[in-house]
Formats: sequence, structure tokens, C-alpha cells
Amino acid sequence: MKKTLIITLEFPPIIGGVGVYVADFAAACPKECVVVLAPKRENKQADHSVYQHRIIRKNMFFPALFWPRWIKLFFQVKKIIKKENITHIHVHHILPVGYVALLCKRFFGTSFTVFSHGTDVHLAAQHWWKRLWAKKIVLASSRVFANSENLKSKITQEFPSLASRVEVLYPCPNADFLVAPKKEVLQQVKQQYAIEGKQVLLSVSRLVDGKGLSYLLSILPKIAKKIPHLVWVIVGDGEKKQALMHEVQKKGLQNIVRFVGNVPHEQLKVFYYTADVFALLTHPYRGKEEGLGLVFLEAAATGLPVVAGRSGGVGEAVVDKKTGLIIDAHANLDGVVGAIVGFMSDKAVARQFGEAGKARIRSEFIWKNQVAKALDES
Repeated sequence: MKKTLIITLEFPPIIGGVGVYVADFAAACPKECVVVLAPKRENKQADHSVYQHRIIRKNMFFPALFWPRWIKLFFQVKKIIKKENITHIHVHHILPVGYVALLCKRFFGTSFTVFSHGTDVHLAAQHWWKRLWAKKIVLASSRVFANSENLKSKITQEFPSLASRVEVLYPCPNADFLVAPKKEVLQQVKQQYAIEGKQVLLSVSRLVDGKGLSYLLSILPKIAKKIPHLVWVIVGDGEKKQALMHEVQKKGLQNIVRFVGNVPHEQLKVFYYTADVFALLTHPYRGKEEGLGLVFLEAAATGLPVVAGRSGGVGEAVVDKKTGLIIDAHANLDGVVGAIVGFMSDKAVARQFGEAGKARIRSEFIWKNQVAKALDES
């Protein structure tokens, strides 16, 4: 089996779907077969003891005044290829990492696989020069993996000549999400956030446009009227946090909403297990849609019923009317109210949806099976 270098611009402790995808993918690979190259984070602790494989941290780019900035990454990768006997590269950001992979193939004969998570394709398609190079990079790759059928469709729409080259490799929740935390851990979180005896609505997301958090906040008073002991727990951070907090104060909902902030991924599952319903009203925003939504899969793994907004590949993460309910939040906020209140009011129905979601994770979203697809060549 080839020794593979995984190059990523996002990796824990930085919180985000791509970083989690890469970390869990690498963890599912034989440890002697992969090396991860990730950005150095000066002000964040990076505990590598939880990973079996080697992780190399580098400042990957030159300062903005130097162009092209990514050429620094090329020389770093060149050294790693020689030192680690790398024969294959995994590219998780078509631009600019794809430039480096293209040069490595030309000068060192190192093959590479492209992994697309959605945003990279959207950005590449906005400019003819980037579009041209993205196409060249993908054509030179051994294989191309999209994180959903929806994204695969978008890639082939943008680059029709690549249709036969794109496959799907789904993200999967960490297997640990299937196992409930210890009771004392659950109790500690409940006490810390004053949610003991409450009905908990949970959202886990970056606090940015396209996630529908303002939609959910707008209907929270209606939900609270029907669910008297309601608490909305929001895990995540982002540019919209201050605006959301201001709106919470304006509506007088301080006793209902809990802003938890960013949580290390290995500490995240306890929040799912303290909740009754998971809701995230994702929606298209300025041409961008949800690639798949790992948080929906994590919620399913913990046995939560899901209320999701209709966007991109969400329909692949949530089976409508079976593991959750998918609603066009922009057009049907009353439907969202009904869905959340319904799950919170009828525990038997909520349990039925939650169990269906958990069973689907066990049968369809296992990292070992997904990784096997990518290791056929690498």
C-alpha cells in the first residue's frame, strides 16, 4: 500500500467540518500508511497524543506581499516526500493545495487524490483563472471524491468533462458518538448550563449566514409558549454571534438561550446526549449550500430526532420523515415550529425517529468502509 501525505488547511483543535473529516479519515487509516500536514496554530494547543499517525505542523504560506504565497508549501512538501517516502498525496483544498500537488506530480512523480467539501468548488468557479487551474488539477489527479451526491452533481455541472471522475466519500461521525457519556459527565454539563429538568433544543454550528440561526431565533417565542421548560443550547462561534446575542436580549430570551461557544470535538457529544431535539435550519445563501452536514449525522448517531433546513446535501444526511424532518425554513417557519413542538411533545415519536437515525449510522456511515474506497489506489 502506498504511503500517503494528507494536506489540509483545517485540522483540530480548529473547529469545523473539514478538519473533523480529515482527522477521522486519517484515524481510520493504517497508522503506518498516512502522514498529515496541517497548519501550525500559535495560540492553540494541539494534543497529538490522541492520534496514532504522524502529524506535521507548518506555517504553510509566505506573507501576503510574496506571490505566490503557496510556493512555500511546495518546498515543505518536497522535503516531506523525501523524508517520509511519500508516493501519494491527498488534497483537501483544490486551491491552493492543488497547485502544490500538480508540481509534485510533475517533478517527483507523486500521484494525488482530490477531496472536495463544497466551498472550494464554489470559489474556484467564480473566476476564470481559478476555474481553469481547478480543472487542470482535477484532470491530473488519480481520483476525485465529493462528500455527497449533491456536491458531486455540482462539480459535474461546473466541470461537465469531469463527470466520470467524481466519486462520493461520505463523512462519518466518530464511532464514539454512538456510546452515551457517563452519567456524572452528563450531570456536570446539565448543572453547568442550568438545563436540568428542561426540554433542550440543540444547534451545533458555526454562527454564520446560511445556518438559519436567525430563523430559529425568530420562532423561539412560539415554541416556548407550547414547551414551557424550553432551553435552546447553541454550540459554536462565528461572526453572527454578537447579532444573535443582541436579538436574544431584545426579545427577552436570556433565560431560554445558552451560548456555549466553541467546544473541542472530542468533548462535543455530551451536548447531544443532554438534548431532546436537534435543529439547524440550513438554507442556500449567495449561491452556497450545505455540502452534507456532519452535525446531522452526529445527532443521528446519538439518537436525536432532527429538524433540518432544506439545503444542498442535507437530504443525504437526514432521511425526511424517517430520521428527521426537512423543511424549507424560509417558506415554512410554522412547519418548523410544529416539527420541534411535535418531537418534544411526543416522546414515542421522537424515540422512533432517533432510533432510525442511529440504526442508519451503524449500517451506512462507518469510517472503515468509506476509507476503503480511497485506499484502493493510495
